[in-house]
Amino acid sequence: MNGYNGKILHVNLTSGKFHVEEPDETFYRKYMGGSALAMHYLLKDMPAGVDPLGADNRLVLALSVLTGTAISGQSRMTAAAKSPLTGAIGDSQSGGFFPSELKFAGYDAIVIKGKSEKPVYLWINEGKFELRDASHLWGKITGEAEASIKEELDDNKIEVLQIGPAGENGVRFAGIFSMSNRANGRTGMGAVMGSKNLKAIAVRGKKRPTVADKDAFKKLAKWGAKNFPESDIAGLGKYGTAETTGANQSSGTLPTYNYNSGVFDGWEPIDGTTMYDTILRGAAEGKQDRLGRDTCYACTVRCKRVVEITEGDYKVDPKYGGPEYETTSTFGNYCAVDDLGAISKANELCNKYGMDTISCGATISWAFEAFNEGKLTLEDTDGLDLTWGNAESMVKLTEKIAKREGFGDLLAEGSERAASEVGRGTEAYLITFKGQEAPAHMPRVKRSLAVIYATNPYGADHQTHEHDPSFEDDFEYYAERMAVLGFTEGVEARSLNAEKIRFTIASQQMYSTMDSLNLCQFVYGPAWQLYGPNDMVELVRTVTGWEDMSFEELQKVGERRLNMMRAFNAREGMDRKNDVIPEKLFKPLKGGVSDGWKLDRDEVESALDSYFEQCGWDVKTGIPSRAKLDELGLDWVADQLD
Repeated sequence: MNGYNGKILHVNLTSGKFHVEEPDETFYRKYMGGSALAMHYLLKDMPAGVDPLGADNRLVLALSVLTGTAISGQSRMTAAAKSPLTGAIGDSQSGGFFPSELKFAGYDAIVIKGKSEKPVYLWINEGKFELRDASHLWGKITGEAEASIKEELDDNKIEVLQIGPAGENGVRFAGIFSMSNRANGRTGMGAVMGSKNLKAIAVRGKKRPTVADKDAFKKLAKWGAKNFPESDIAGLGKYGTAETTGANQSSGTLPTYNYNSGVFDGWEPIDGTTMYDTILRGAAEGKQDRLGRDTCYACTVRCKRVVEITEGDYKVDPKYGGPEYETTSTFGNYCAVDDLGAISKANELCNKYGMDTISCGATISWAFEAFNEGKLTLEDTDGLDLTWGNAESMVKLTEKIAKREGFGDLLAEGSERAASEVGRGTEAYLITFKGQEAPAHMPRVKRSLAVIYATNPYGADHQTHEHDPSFEDDFEYYAERMAVLGFTEGVEARSLNAEKIRFTIASQQMYSTMDSLNLCQFVYGPAWQLYGPNDMVELVRTVTGWEDMSFEELQKVGERRLNMMRAFNAREGMDRKNDVIPEKLFKPLKGGVSDGWKLDRDEVESALDSYFEQCGWDVKTGIPSRAKLDELGLDWVADQLD
């Protein structure tokens, strides 16, 4: 076996028993790993209707056939379970060094069920495994818990995946963290892990995956390292994802005042270039490229921010990384906060306590709007003044959510549940899809996002397909790569015609494949990324030895995953009636180049019809047809829907 170990570790926390499964090659080729592999186990092993925070929920942590190989963009892991935030499928990816170390320790995935009577952590060392008491770790923030585990096991090279106090407290958007700053952030996977009394997983191993064609693999890896400095993502490496703040401001797609505007007057102080020049570790000495940029295993990009603030109101420990674009937006422009120190502090708190920065910041921005519209009072907010731009209150509220203190206890349920509890018309301020808060890319400008956010099985997510510009004004620049997806010309900007939907589906399936191969979407993709679609095929061939692998076969993996996810939701009683777009998005934006732009209800409904029809799903229900499931080798899934 090349690339993968051929071993899946099953853990029953209730009984304390383990089982090692050894699937054959056809299993790995069908699912590849990551998200598709996780869906196999969730559909096979878990009955419909389980409580997301109950013992019967399964938590799957899955690598892929590429994880742990020495090339940029592969050290990633999927966490999947039924989501406590949405009640639908939960799915989230993370990077760092834990994914590769788990592969080195001998396993391709961990399937976890049951609930331990007391807090425990799982220790995997060179293929061996055991559950250890974690009572002394319960309540510790991520940095402290990680240090304690490494000291206890007497090995500083151990990689630790864990939850913080937010996961223990059942915050519905709690994440799972490694390195105290790399997060499986979305859909509440940390709350699932906490509900099982599983504090952490520690791994150590030295078994490197074998590669079928070493020479071809080395050539591909060297090409990436050589071409990165001149690539479209060179700026991403230097300035981080927040480098896109200015571009989104100029195009009117920078969500501000909780999605009421697409422009923010205070964007420059929170831009990635400002972060680079001011608060990246080593910036004062001009050493930020060496000290302020972190990476994932074997990756040349080094896009991860390391922020250090030693003076002022908001001191920030570099142990907890630094904010990404989504974080500077949700805690920044969403709330009209232009204080980069305060935003970095909120990011640090999320990483210490273990919370998704997108849902946390967006839930706070919902509260800000409700307060500014007179629907929440100081009595409701524990005396916190949530006037737009109040950085101090934003930071305090972040910590209160993690600890479930006072008003924070309500917001820990997510904005949709909070609005339902408060009432008073606050539902009008929601930007949620299936109960999950929207990230910082706006469907009123990038129209295909309206379709993707609505139909995506695990709620709004900005990294599920290629965004509109690459198929509109920028198409000619990416024409060679777009041809691999089957497109020879682009479409008119802000259109939602059938051809735009065909492109949306094709790129969604490719991104779905990448989530099953656990490839970084900054490094691999159909447009601006370092490696293109053909490179992805070549990588799979050289690692696995599957010489007849094609792009079309990989696309089927992505399509298979999406169909499995929609089938999972159908089992939970969810269909097209849950593919709802927030009312706010049908109202016009205010200010800047996107002033007056809004979604058109009839146009969106027509686009949704086209999406379901082109996917081969029932147009009325959005549920995959038996014919489509059978075509994808998922007849056993179709049987569950009969």
